[in-house]
Amino acid sequence: MPEHIFGDIPGFPPGSVFATRLELARTGVHPPIRVGVSGTAASGAASIILSGAYEDDEDAGDLIFYTGQGARDRVTGRQAGDQLLRGSNLALARSCDEHLPVRVIRGANPRSPYAPPAGYRYDGLYRIERRWRELG
Repeated sequence: MPEHIFGDIPGFPPGSVFATRLELARTGVHPPIRVGVSGTAASGAASIILSGAYEDDEDAGDLIFYTGQGARDRVTGRQAGDQLLRGSNLALARSCDEHLPVRVIRGANPRSPYAPPAGYRYDGLYRIERRWRELG
């Protein structure tokens, strides 16, 4: 199975539930096991995982503010610096600029009423409508 497939994955419609990140990877819904963005700067972001890992992420159901990836302290989980527009963040920017569909997977997060109670759930295709840089 190719690593970056844009759009729905046959056999896994929105609402599909997965117990683990490994299961997400094996089905192709979100191939990387550890990172939250699947994609490349050249192709764009095919999928993201919302899990509450970044303090500035906001999940309002149909509207999501997604911080991106990087500059997070691995011990405290807090943002430790400014993210750079490279790697996964550049993939997100490309998806925004080219209006590519992004699969959104929500991970269990007690702070979000939209998250599943356990595991991961594929919630459908979203589009990145805006991107901006904010220091701090």
